[in-house]
Order: sequence, then structure tokens, then C-alpha cells
Amino acid sequence: MIKVKNKKAIRKLADKSFKVNKARNLIAIVAIALTSLLFTTLFTMGIGAGESLQRATMRQAGGDGHAVLKYITDDEFNHVKNHPLIKEIAYNRILSDEVKNDKFLKRHTEFWYYDDVGMKLGFIELKEGHKPVAENEVIADSKTLQLLGVPLEVGAPLRLKLDIRGKEVQRDFILSGWWKSDPVFNTGQIFASRSYVDAHAKELQSTYKKDHFYTGTISAYMMFDNSFDSRGKLNKVITESGYSLDEDAPNYIASNVNWAYISTNFSLDTETIIALTSALLLIMFTGYLIIYNIFQISVMRDIRFYGLLKTIGTSGNQIRRIIRRQALVLSGIGIPIGLIAGFFIGKSLVPFIINMSVYNGTEISVSPNPWIFVGSALFALITVMISTFKPGRIAAAVSPVEAVRYTDGNTKGGRKLKKSTEGAKMIHMARSNLGRNKKRTVLVVISLSLSLVLLNTAFTLSQSIDMDKFVSKFNDTDFLIAHAEYFHRPYFSGPKNGTSESFIQAVQTQPGFEEGGRLYGGRLVLTVENGKYTNEDDETDSRGNFIAAVYGLEDLPLHRLRLLDGELDFEKLASGKYILEGVDLDDHDIPQMEKALYKVGEKVTLHSYMGAAEAPLDKEYTTHAFTVLGHVAIKYSTNSDRRSSKYNFYLPANIYKPLAEQPAVMSYAFNVSPDQEDAMESFLKSYTETTEPVMNYTSKFTSMNEFSGMQNTIMMIGGTLSLIIGLIGILNFVNAILTSILTRRQEFAMLQSIGMTKKQLRGMLIYEGLYYVLGTALSSILLGIIFSISIVKPLSSMMWFLSYHFIIWPLLVLLPLLFLLGILIPIAVYSMNNKQSIVERLRESE
Repeated sequence: MIKVKNKKAIRKLADKSFKVNKARNLIAIVAIALTSLLFTTLFTMGIGAGESLQRATMRQAGGDGHAVLKYITDDEFNHVKNHPLIKEIAYNRILSDEVKNDKFLKRHTEFWYYDDVGMKLGFIELKEGHKPVAENEVIADSKTLQLLGVPLEVGAPLRLKLDIRGKEVQRDFILSGWWKSDPVFNTGQIFASRSYVDAHAKELQSTYKKDHFYTGTISAYMMFDNSFDSRGKLNKVITESGYSLDEDAPNYIASNVNWAYISTNFSLDTETIIALTSALLLIMFTGYLIIYNIFQISVMRDIRFYGLLKTIGTSGNQIRRIIRRQALVLSGIGIPIGLIAGFFIGKSLVPFIINMSVYNGTEISVSPNPWIFVGSALFALITVMISTFKPGRIAAAVSPVEAVRYTDGNTKGGRKLKKSTEGAKMIHMARSNLGRNKKRTVLVVISLSLSLVLLNTAFTLSQSIDMDKFVSKFNDTDFLIAHAEYFHRPYFSGPKNGTSESFIQAVQTQPGFEEGGRLYGGRLVLTVENGKYTNEDDETDSRGNFIAAVYGLEDLPLHRLRLLDGELDFEKLASGKYILEGVDLDDHDIPQMEKALYKVGEKVTLHSYMGAAEAPLDKEYTTHAFTVLGHVAIKYSTNSDRRSSKYNFYLPANIYKPLAEQPAVMSYAFNVSPDQEDAMESFLKSYTETTEPVMNYTSKFTSMNEFSGMQNTIMMIGGTLSLIIGLIGILNFVNAILTSILTRRQEFAMLQSIGMTKKQLRGMLIYEGLYYVLGTALSSILLGIIFSISIVKPLSSMMWFLSYHFIIWPLLVLLPLLFLLGILIPIAVYSMNNKQSIVERLRESE
């Protein structure tokens, strides 16, 4: 076979053909831009939200180190710091067990020394001043200084009350600098200098392994080359440095990987892979529908041109190259437009995703990550190339004779004649016309249906967010009041931090108050004899009995307990012979019954030391025997002191109080009438700021606002994606009508020449559009039902705050709009393409 250098000629043919099809080019560019916009929007939202959430989580975690060694000494730090896997390591030393200034009751504050690496990994960027150098110099975050009443000025004096291994020490300092508080990291931070550490070296010798006091311990945050397999790298650093991972070993080092890193927590299971792959394929399919249809239009419109090329020796491969070249040129224009527009749309949606999360209010920045553009462009280009494959194959396979004979949907000739007894009615002709190219009709119907189905799915998902589930997860009642330390300490320490009776009485006298109840508790009040969980690390009293978390509940919190098994008989509980054991719930509110230590009907023996569990052995104590009546769910929102305990029990308040020398009110839960909720919120805010600043409160309204934000976010994102896919669907609809009109120009001319009026022709095209609408309505309802049952319903069962509700009405509401488009689009397209006379159109076939 003789090879001819014809690449230049093929390029010229492709370019000439490209310039002639200006209308096709414009539609194709819009279609390709929309497809790449869809990919870019999704990638930007995914990567942008992931980065923002990860950074916010890092701030909440206190830094962006990949891993941390906890409670280590100087010797241990020096042995580890030069390990080859460590790229950077921070020397962060805790300088007190607690900062006890009264102003910090509602915001836990810590006193540290951070070296330069620690400052960088902790996101500490001074707004003013310099890092501390002298022994009496400190830096702090702005909110901490405002609480102390210290002006944001370098040189301002401040006094700290420090808890050093149980002893209170007061020290005076001078402010050398400050930084703006991070809204995500709700812990106060004050940093001293290296000179301070050296000056108090004896005081800062760590005794953690003996007494578990934090003063003097070092937290070494580490950075590796990357965050992948951080746990494996961390374990290697520890073991290869001569230390153990075994908690019982004398050379054990406590450690953690940074849970903020997505790569640390992210695992691709089969279901995740299938879901992600399906989503990408669905997006590619929506893009394919329109781009395929556009190039099909182009090929069918120019079918005679390709037939003539075949007569002069152009091969099928060369014709495919012509079409591919045109597709690449169109992609070169359309894809960049879609990338830019998609990035800004995605960027604008990221804040909605963040606001739906627990990091609402955090600073958000979405950087133009190269992978967003590379991935979007690649997927868009692949979609275009796949979409042009079949039109190119049709053009390459057509013969000159078939090309001349071509009418819409027929390149093979030999159509069967249909006999009709209904006459040439427009409605029947329209239905017959759609059957001439069944594949295109199906593709248009599916592309229109997808946008409606996606919008209905997003709406169903947003309405499946269960207000009661969401709010009850965090709030059992309308309001909860307690001492300020209750809300940020890991445990309730006793009477000195109890909820004041004056606060409770003030609440009870407010308009709209309906019912309330106290919850009593405290550490070291009751112990369990012969506990069933005998891990040697568990807390015990001086007699070897295990520390228990036992709560006394008044009627309101008692009646709100969730029974898991056994019975919740309040008369039996009031007899003083029965007790309820608490069981933890997982994230999906499923009881972890395997953690229950007692069976229903078993005996529990509790010892009461009248508030002195650590007293000498001759201290009087009493023994109380109870029978387990049932198991109830532990809800940390309102009826727990937020500490982890193996033994959790619940008693009526009047049974509990005699067991404690000083019964302490941990919290007080109450409800108000709906019309007084706002007034009560205002009262509590004012009371806790002015009358009793050491008290604080929470309410269900914060959770309700988060709930509304989550609903709006899902609707915003789903609606935006639906709009993009809807535009693709409408563009596909326009293309389908346009294809029908362009490829049947001679046919229409012939019909008009034998008496069909323009009104009848328009009527036929309108009927065709309405048939598309009817097909779309039926398929979208069917697909909407399938998507709702197969996607939203399983998703609702996987996420604790969702309760599935079958919804189809949003889809039905949009059908009239689609009906209107089915009438207007055929009229508009026909009007734009009916400027030639009948004779001119008949001559086109010559």
C-alpha cells in the first residue's frame, strides 16, 4: 500500500469543516464547558472541603504534626529526636497542671513552653510583639487576654494562678506578644520562655509515671515525609529508639497519630470504592449524553460531505481523525472555561459544607489545587473522546449512496412502511418520528430525567435529617444549667463545682418554666465491691474497691432514661432495692451491650465513704446492696460527668442523696413553654454573664440551628449540581429537536409542498417535544423512586441523624416547567431554522 503524506490535508479539511459549523461549535463548547464545570465543581468541593475540614480539625487537635509522643521526659525526647523517619520534631513542655484564674472557669486555659517547631506546627503567628525571651515574658491568645482583662499591648502585666502538682502558685509576668484566637480551638494558651523553663528546672522535673501530674511533661509533635501510614512510622520511631508500645512495660511511651489527617482515618472499603466510581461514571455519563448527541448532529448534518470525501479516496480512519481533531479544538476552548467557572462555583459552595460541620465559623480558604484542574480536565477530555467515538465510526462507515439517501435516524435504507387507519394526524406523526431514532430519544429522556432525579434525591436527603434525633443526641431537654467547669472539665469534682440552688430557683421563677430535675453525682463517693472488671489500671480506693460513677436523678431526667433491657419500674427503684446499670452507645446509638458488667437480676454491692474514699481504713463507711433492674443508655449530653468509667449506675435522687455526705448537683435540666423559649435563652445569657458568672448553660436551640444549616447545605449543593445537570439536559433537548429539524429539512419541505401548513408542522414538532416530556416524566418518577429506595434509604440507615422519608413531590412540581419547555423549545428552534424557501430546501439534495 502506498503511503501518502496527507496529514496536512486532513488538518485543513478538519479546520475548514470546523469553521463552517459555527452553531454546532458554540453548542459543543457550551456542552464541554458544562461537563468540565461539573467535574471541577465536584473536585473543588471535595478537595476544598477536605483541606478546610482537615485544617480545622488540626487546629482543634492543637497542631498539624503527624504524630505525638505524650508525657515524655527530656531523656526520652533526646533519644527519639534524631530518628531518621522524623523530618521535624517539636519540644512542647507543659508548665502547670492547670491555670486556676477565676476568669478561666468557662474556658480551659493551659500554660506551656513551645519551641520554634512547636509554634509553627501549632499555627501560632503573632499579631504583635515577639516570642518570650526573658523569664517573666509570656505570649497568649487574644481571647485569653480579654478574659483576664489584660490589654492587647506589649509590656502589659498579668498574674497567673498555677496549679503545680496540687499546689497553687501565683506568678507575675509581662506580655511580650499576642496572636488572634482560633475560633475552632476553644482552649486558652499561654506560652512562657526557655529562660522560664531553665529557671524552674527542678519544679518541672516530670513525675508523671508516679503520680500522673502533667507538670513538666513533654509532648513531642513529629512530622514525617508524608502522613501515609503515620501509625506504622510512629511505632517504628518508638521501638527503634529503644522504647515499648506495651502499656505495662516500664519503658512504655504513650503516643497518638493526628486524627486530623484524612489519610490517617480514610480507608477505601469496597462500598466506598463502588460509591465513588458510580458517582464519577454518572457524571461522565451525563456529559457523554450531550457531547455524543452534538457530534452525532454534526455527523448527520455533514453526512453527505463525508460521503463525498469517501468517493475521492478518504479512508474511514482519516474521517475519524477529522472528527477527533475538531473535538480536541472544541475541548481546548470549552474545558478551560469550565475549569475556571467550576472552580469558583465549587469554592463558593465549600463554606456551606464547612458550616454544616462542627467547624461552623472557622476561617475557610480554598486554594487552586493543581489536582482539581488536572483531574477535571482529564475526566472531561476522556468524556469528550468517548462521546465522539461512535459518531466518528458512523461517519467512517457511511457509503456515498447511503449519505445521499440519509434522513433522520436512517443510514442503512430499507425502512419498513407502516399502514395506518388513523390518518395523518400530527400527534401520531410526532410519535412515529421519535421512533425513527429510538436511541437518541432514550438518551435525551435519560439526560433530562437525571437532573430531576438528582434534585429530588437531594431534597429527600435534606428532609430525612431528623430534628428529634439530631437535637436529642445533644440535648434531652430544652435547657441544661450547671457550673461553668462542668462543660469543659473531663469529670465533675464535687460540691465546690455544683450547680447553685440560687440559679435553679431563678430559673424556676421565670415565665414559661414547666418542669425540671436535678442530677446528682461526684467522684469518690461510691465504690463497687469485688468489681467484675479487674484491670490493674482501674481506679480503686484505699480498700481495693473500684471507683464507680453513680448518679442520682430527680423525676425529669430519671423518666428520660432510655431502657435497653430489663424494666424501668419507678416504684421498684423508689424502694431502694434496685439499681440501673448504664451502657455506652456507639455513634449510631446502638448499645454496646458487651460492655455491660452485670446481668439483669444480679447483685451489686456499693460502699459509701461519705465523701472520703481515700480516708484511712478505720474511716466509717456503709454497704448497700442493690439488684440490677435493667440497663439504660448512657447519654453524655445531660446525665453524665463526661468521664470514662467501667462502672456506671443510676438511682432515684432520694435514694442516692443519703449515700453521699454532701450530695452535689451536677446539672439541672428543664423545659419551658414554646412561647417563652427565646425569653429564657436571653435570661440565661444575662444571668451567667452578670449575676453568677461561674455558672453556664446549654440549650437545644444551638443544635436546631446546626440542623437547619445542614438541611440548607444539602439543598444548596444538591440544587447546584441539579442545575448544572439540568442545563446539560435542556441543552440535550435543544440538540435533539435541532437534529430532528436539520436532518429533515428536505422532508419538511416536501410535506409543505404537498399542503402541510407551517402551523401543522409546528404542531407536529410541539407534539414531539411533549412526547419527550412525557417520557421524561415517567422515567424520572421511576428513577426517582429507585434512587430514593436504593440510595437515600440505605444512607439514612448508615447515618445516625437521618430518618428515611419517601418524597417524590419536588419532582412532580417541576414537571409543569418541563411541559412548558416541551412547547417553547421546538417553536424557537424551528423558527431559527426555517428561513429558507421550500424550493431552496428541496434543492439541497441535488
